[in-house]
Amino acid sequence: MRIINSTLGLAVAAAATLSVATPSLARDNIQIAGSSTVLPFSSIAAEEFGNTFPQFKAPVVGSGGTGGGMRQFCQGVGASTIDIANASRAMKSAEIESCHAAGVEKIIEVKIGYDGIVFASRRDKAEFKLEPRHIWAAIARQVPIDGKMIDNPYGRWNQIDKSLPNQQITLVIPASNHGTREVFDEKVLIEGCKTFKEIAKLEGDAQTEACLKLRQDSGTVVEIAGDYTETLARLQAQADAVGVFGLSFYESNLDRLQIATIDGVTATQETVISGEYPVSRPLFFYVKGEHIGVIPGLIEFAQFFVSDAVSGVDSPLFEAGLIPLSDDERAQVLSNIKNRKVVGK
Repeated sequence: MRIINSTLGLAVAAAATLSVATPSLARDNIQIAGSSTVLPFSSIAAEEFGNTFPQFKAPVVGSGGTGGGMRQFCQGVGASTIDIANASRAMKSAEIESCHAAGVEKIIEVKIGYDGIVFASRRDKAEFKLEPRHIWAAIARQVPIDGKMIDNPYGRWNQIDKSLPNQQITLVIPASNHGTREVFDEKVLIEGCKTFKEIAKLEGDAQTEACLKLRQDSGTVVEIAGDYTETLARLQAQADAVGVFGLSFYESNLDRLQIATIDGVTATQETVISGEYPVSRPLFFYVKGEHIGVIPGLIEFAQFFVSDAVSGVDSPLFEAGLIPLSDDERAQVLSNIKNRKVVGK
């Protein structure tokens, strides 16, 4: 992995002296937890940071899912709490309130780039050409048949649509602790179910419940609380399974996985950036402002992560699959970090 050696190093080093000189430190490294999607990008940035700035220890990066990371982040202020929460969705208002209640009020949002959500299967199985309505019909608890809502009768994909493979339905999806699950619910299940007139005529909570209530028959829907490696292991064990992954993870496993098209579009960095591919999301991390000046290198790491050298085009994170911010977005995010702009204020 190449070392970042540019004017960025000089700029960040100029601010570093203050952090190094901070007295009475309870610990001297940055602690990070949260999204499994952001995990590999954060790990690369942490390693690059440690290599580039030897006066700081490399941050320690853990996983736990977006929801788990937010809960840790909002536990309070102090050396026993994490400094950064990685997230594959924006922080919710309820999470902000939880943080505030625990004394975490200086929450700095840092957008790092974008990722697509893909549906992948083993390379030795049939190719899928999916639409959101197919996915919803495969795993909804009740589906419309002849104008009536009945318990889901589908056991094979080609029973939903004859164009789909004659393959047992097993869909491996993120559990509710993952930000990816919320994007999957919003951009796939809800969008898919609303194409059925029986669902479209429902309103409010009734429609949402019909869209998001999943079937419970054994093995059809498998929820994964761990990271994408656990989903991949399930596909290796169950030949017919289709799994939900981040685009960047898929691109690191091209020898084992193939992806379905969604609405006729293949997920690539180009189709995500253009908006042509319909299932994508921004990625974030959140910095605990109360720890800036207390935990060495915290503000410097945030600036380093978002720099063009680290996460722009042809950067280490770009090579790892991160879809970069536009120049204008990057400038705004760096300005927010510099000015310590707080979420909700």
